[in-house]
Parts: sequence; structure tokens; C-alpha cells
Amino acid sequence: MRHGDKIKNLSRTASHRKALLMNLGCQLITYKRITTTLAKAKALRVYIEPLITKTKNTSSKEAIMHNHRIVFSYLNDKAAVKELFTVVAPKVAGRPGGYTRIIKLGARIGDNAEIAMIELVDFNDIYGKGTAKAAEPAKKTRRAGGAKKKAATTDAPEATTDTATEEKAEA
Repeated sequence: MRHGDKIKNLSRTASHRKALLMNLGCQLITYKRITTTLAKAKALRVYIEPLITKTKNTSSKEAIMHNHRIVFSYLNDKAAVKELFTVVAPKVAGRPGGYTRIIKLGARIGDNAEIAMIELVDFNDIYGKGTAKAAEPAKKTRRAGGAKKKAATTDAPEATTDTATEEKAEA
């Protein structure tokens, strides 16, 4: 029984699980989106979101350096830590949490394992445009004036050609 055991073991030893999550976390930060099994994606979300939260504390230089060291102890990749603090942190600064999104992709052909895509929410262009529209005022969707505008635009080029021919005739 696993009463009260909140960690997802992923059928691995502690050191193997630590190495797996470390590598998945570095790849997620580097590429902003990775595809893996659903169980690994859910375990990675629990692993990576507190690290992203640590990048938001910019109260003092000592706090920033301390957080750099803590995050580096979890990732062991200088490039990933630098990317996290310089590229990811400014984008997630206004977000109170929920930095990742898991999208189920179906079953894998060979062993029928559930495959999922985990991505950083603020780096998705498709969904990002929808949130930007929500901040702007909604456009009117009435169609009543559409025909009048088309007629006005088609009449305008004819008017310019008539005036141009009249000017040539006068010359």
C-alpha cells in the first residue's frame, strides 16, 4: 500500500528518478515544449513549477544568487538555468502559478502508453493570441453594415478612374 506517499515513483530508484526529472526539466526549459508519457509529464509539472516560481523573487541580489544556486542544484545545467532566469522569468512574472500545460496526445503505438505534451504556457503562440484578445475590447460582430462598406469601396475606385479620364480629356 502507498498510503500518504505523494511522490510519483515512476518505477525508478530515487537517483534514477532525480536524473530523469532533471533531464526532462532542462529539455522543457530549453525547448519550451516536450512530448513524453503522461505519468512523466505530471511528475515533471510538480518538479518544475516550484523552480519557475523561484525565478520571480528579485527582492535583492543575494536572494537572486541564492535562487540561482537552488535551481542549479535541481537542474545541473548552466544553460538551462540561464535560460530560465533570463528568458522564462520575465514572461511568467505576472502569472501567479500554473506555468505549464499538459495536453494528452493519445496512445503510443508500441506499448500503448499514454503520450502527453507538456509546454510552458506563456510560450505558446496559438493560445497566447487568445489571451491577448481577452485583454482588448471585444469587436462588434454585427453584419448589417458589411454590405454598405463593400459597395462604398467598389464605388470609390470607379470614381477615381472617372476623374483621371476627365483630367486626361481636359489636357
